[in-house]
Amino acid sequence: MNSTIVLMIIGMAIVTYIPRMLPFLVFKGKELPPFLQGVLKNVPFAVLGALIFPSILLIQEGNLMFGVVGTAAAFVIAFLGANVILVVVGAISVLSLYSVFLM
Repeated sequence: MNSTIVLMIIGMAIVTYIPRMLPFLVFKGKELPPFLQGVLKNVPFAVLGALIFPSILLIQEGNLMFGVVGTAAAFVIAFLGANVILVVVGAISVLSLYSVFLM
């Protein structure tokens, strides 16, 4: 393997490791305020929503209902208490049926 590639991989590993390890070192033994803990617990859900929402609107060009139907199916299946895999498989199944019978 080329030494430049190896150095790049090592550099990327270090750059990725530092921001993940830094909070552990800075906040070791310290308790965050309850408000900040609540905000940080909701960050993954907010990021996931920001990543998914544009895809709902743009999943099939010119057919907004395709995304709306898939989203509604996923919400209903998730509301019924299914795990993530079942929600994904269920939404794909509903969209497959939708595309076969209604498009």
